[in-house]
Amino acid sequence: MTTLSSTLQEMSTGLQEQLVSMRRELHRHPELSGEEHETTARIRAWLTEAGVPLRELNLTTGVLAEIQGGRPGPTILLRADIDALPVQEETGLPFASEIPGRMHACGHDFHTTSMIGAAALLQKHASTLAGNVRILFQPAEETASGAKTVIAAGALEGVSAVFGMHNKPELPVGTVGLRVGPLMASVDRFIVRVKGVGGHAGIPEATVDPIVVSSAIVGALQTLVSRNTSPHHAAVVSVCRLQVGSSWNVIPESGEMEGTVRTFQREARANLPEQMRRVVENVAAGYGAEAELEWIGMLPAVNNDAAAIELTDRVARSQGLQVVEAVSTMGGEDFALYQEQVPGAFLWMGTGGTEQWHHPKFTLNEDALSISAALFAEVAIEALQAYAK
Repeated sequence: MTTLSSTLQEMSTGLQEQLVSMRRELHRHPELSGEEHETTARIRAWLTEAGVPLRELNLTTGVLAEIQGGRPGPTILLRADIDALPVQEETGLPFASEIPGRMHACGHDFHTTSMIGAAALLQKHASTLAGNVRILFQPAEETASGAKTVIAAGALEGVSAVFGMHNKPELPVGTVGLRVGPLMASVDRFIVRVKGVGGHAGIPEATVDPIVVSSAIVGALQTLVSRNTSPHHAAVVSVCRLQVGSSWNVIPESGEMEGTVRTFQREARANLPEQMRRVVENVAAGYGAEAELEWIGMLPAVNNDAAAIELTDRVARSQGLQVVEAVSTMGGEDFALYQEQVPGAFLWMGTGGTEQWHHPKFTLNEDALSISAALFAEVAIEALQAYAK
């Protein structure tokens, strides 16, 4: 007996050559966050060619499509990201980036093409759908600003659940990584400004050296994880920029450091700003200096809904895919902002690559394109039934 899974897989396999061509076209022409104008035009053209209706977002970049079912029901959102990175490609591929200093080094071209495939499959089944499937091609994920913009533009209005993915180079093609709860960390940024007393390098007793103070603060910040965060929680505090002084024989007056904090648990994220402020101010005061903390909240953790993950697990297994428990990462994703408003699932899609994300030699196995398209098409169909209840 022919099943929905086998039908979608067969149809998706028939799209594979076309999907590869689309992905390589996007890969040759990467565009940075907020600049995805040609990418947007290409996506719109390919969706229109496939007969997929478009909805206007009133944004300069990004695309929203919506397949309207033959019967009333809920609305399910599938999401892909479309931006590239400021990375010089070193893969040597015949379809390598043609734009110097820019590359799809995170595989967003794969995400985009997979969801175009899913949209084409769903459009062929539109008359049988009990509800609508919205497919979002989101700009500016790499700057953590795109999801916020499209939500404000109305992309989530009326949506019952959201599904998305990220390619995972270390997982073989045909493998899907799933995890209930936190999968990717919250992302926050901090800036610490230190003010001391400058002076002559040979007369340090007449100064309050911000270099010494800054070094002490960097070391003390690590105790936030080792002594102020519960061992049942996970957190990372990284100082990634430290700028103090400009001369070999002058003790400067001030310095500045900048970094990021990553957590999985809401409680840890809520507590860390005040704990950090206390450490920064008191360490500086101990040296006779002053310091201030600027905390910039950015993204919550990607937090997968149990029911959405169970549905995805069931569909993946029905398609003969290997399901493994996803290993969580301290990397962040603005997909989390959708999950703050509606239940959703974010998964790892095995792509059998050679390098990790953001590497100049990042590659992936394009055989995963049709697999991904079929998976998300069936997930959307099953979700329409599940969320109608």
